[in-house]
Amino acid sequence: MTTATTTRHAAGVADAVKVYGSGDTAVRALDGVSVGFPAGRFTAIMGPSGSGKSTLMHCAAGLDTLTSGVAFIGDTPLSTLDDRRLTLLRRDRVGFVFQAFNLIPTLTVAENITLPLDLAGTKGSREWIDALVDVVGLRDRLHHRPAELSGGQQQRVAVARAFAGRPDVVFADEPTGNLDSRSGEEVLNLLGRAVRRMDRTVVMVTHDPVAAAHADEVVFLADGRLVDRMESPTADKVLDRMKAFDAKGGRS
Repeated sequence: MTTATTTRHAAGVADAVKVYGSGDTAVRALDGVSVGFPAGRFTAIMGPSGSGKSTLMHCAAGLDTLTSGVAFIGDTPLSTLDDRRLTLLRRDRVGFVFQAFNLIPTLTVAENITLPLDLAGTKGSREWIDALVDVVGLRDRLHHRPAELSGGQQQRVAVARAFAGRPDVVFADEPTGNLDSRSGEEVLNLLGRAVRRMDRTVVMVTHDPVAAAHADEVVFLADGRLVDRMESPTADKVLDRMKAFDAKGGRS
């Protein structure tokens, strides 16, 4: 059976298995996961602690390798790349936002945002950077250094830096984990605006149902397996789904 349109995936994995250790101490963090992350969409990954959600993100982003199966960015299988080409792919086609802001303290906001472009030896698009600065709301902070910013402002700089090179996909690992609820809400709204106003793709790992509700879709993992997907999530629906994991004895 064929469909009229085919979803284009910015990233994903097929039959992904990840095993840590060997023998009696082996841990199967991913157990045959196949999932694609649609381009131009905001996808959240959720599951109990130990479900494999961070492992899935790290393998899909090329930060870790699969034991078996395939991870891909666009049409490129990551397993076909040597270390140099994988590094270049991550630099040019993937953005990252982590719980820690990872800003360079001696650089200004403007210099931190354009750091990936500077390291790549390219100026990028001035119009794109200007539009990005407006989206994240930092035009009046461009000449400040990280120590002069609040935590929420620093994470907004990190988000802008992740999008500066127009990557195919931005992976965000608990991006609001170090923020208060108000600052976290600002960062989540920012990620949503980048997807909808700038046609970007975001894949976010989170444990927070409120954060997940900002996504277009939530994929749920349990015991290293993909067990559910939810379109148009709300915080209440996500929380109910997570409670169901606890009732079934999901790992904590």
